Amino acid sequence: MRNWRTLNHLSEPFHPMTALPQHPFTLLPNPRFEPGEPYGAHRATLLSAAAMEQARAVITAWPGYAVTPLCSLSGLAHSAGVASIHYKDEGSRFGLGSFKALGGAYAVARLLCRELGQRLGRRVSHTQLQSEPALRQACADITVTCATDGNHGRSVAWGAQMLGCRCVIYIHATVSEGRKEAIARYGAQVVRTSGNYDDAVQQADRDARANGWFVISDTSYPGYMDIPRDVMQGYQLMVHEAVSALPQWPTHVFVQAGVGGFAAAVCAYFWERDTAHRPVFVVVEPERADCLLQSARAGAVVAVKGDLDTLMAGLACGEVSLLAWDFLATGTNAFCTIPDAAAVDGMRLLASPQTGDPVIVAGESAVAGLAAALLAAQDPAARAALGLGPDSRVLLFGSESDTDPALYQQLVGRSATQVLQDGAAA
Repeated sequence: MRNWRTLNHLSEPFHPMTALPQHPFTLLPNPRFEPGEPYGAHRATLLSAAAMEQARAVITAWPGYAVTPLCSLSGLAHSAGVASIHYKDEGSRFGLGSFKALGGAYAVARLLCRELGQRLGRRVSHTQLQSEPALRQACADITVTCATDGNHGRSVAWGAQMLGCRCVIYIHATVSEGRKEAIARYGAQVVRTSGNYDDAVQQADRDARANGWFVISDTSYPGYMDIPRDVMQGYQLMVHEAVSALPQWPTHVFVQAGVGGFAAAVCAYFWERDTAHRPVFVVVEPERADCLLQSARAGAVVAVKGDLDTLMAGLACGEVSLLAWDFLATGTNAFCTIPDAAAVDGMRLLASPQTGDPVIVAGESAVAGLAAALLAAQDPAARAALGLGPDSRVLLFGSESDTDPALYQQLVGRSATQVLQDGAAA
């Protein structure tokens, strides 16, 4: 794998039953990937099975917790020439529509326990945080904040509302009104800034410093690691649920990425538990927001500038989370970019499966991993480079449902309700 070249998809489909229409894509084998590299003590201090168990104990006790579905896409697997494709559908997570509910809200809870513990001079547990009226009243004097493309901010706002603290969320210029309103419904003050996502991150940080607020970010940077680590630890519960439901350990995992925290949490879960047999791990980004691929190409973290204009709003990030890079720099087998059109086709494919698979409502950022897996499976060079074959077991994470209902209807041609009704009637 260390000698792979960059592959630009232009070839004919591999299989006569094309799973996804042809689209150009880039596959960059990771020159720093080392088979058998141990997980190591340093990474274990960042993300660990023990800390994941702590997160699981907290999150599973929240009202409304339920394991999200793991969908078998056997028809797509057949058309792609692999043994199985499983899709973890996060659309029903706590009613927030995405996996982000696991991360931002958990980080809010951890922050409140730490801060109130310091103020009161005693340990404050998550159970006490919700059961003791005096602690809840103390939470009202604390303000949390973050920048978001939509889903992370919704999770932070929901967590703040659940735990009784104040919340200010920053969104950038191109975040839709639908996503803004979805955040505001949880009682947060929503501030729209000019520029892109990274500009909103900087504005949130400046205002937090000026006002004594606490930033709950999924992006880490020098001097700011603890909270993003809590966010990522919450994400690992989703991976644990998926693995617990799988009939066999996966051979391949394709995960979409923005700043990289989500992808790193998935990568770390498999790496820590079985270094020798971890799946081939592929990180997928929009071609217009490919900070991870560009960093892999450069051999160091680099930022992608500009408006990062992609339909995959949750992935429109130009700067890599340093904490995530600790895992992805050498733990990723390959980096991949896809165009927006491939994501739209992926949404439509899940909404109207032609293969007998279940109907799934998937947002534009949810399907990047799926699209990359299908495009790679249909391309002989990419298929060979990744070792995709008739015995391959592919795991995907559908990170959101129709978190922007108006955009979903525009792209798919039907509302989520109509998609599900049509699927039930078929």
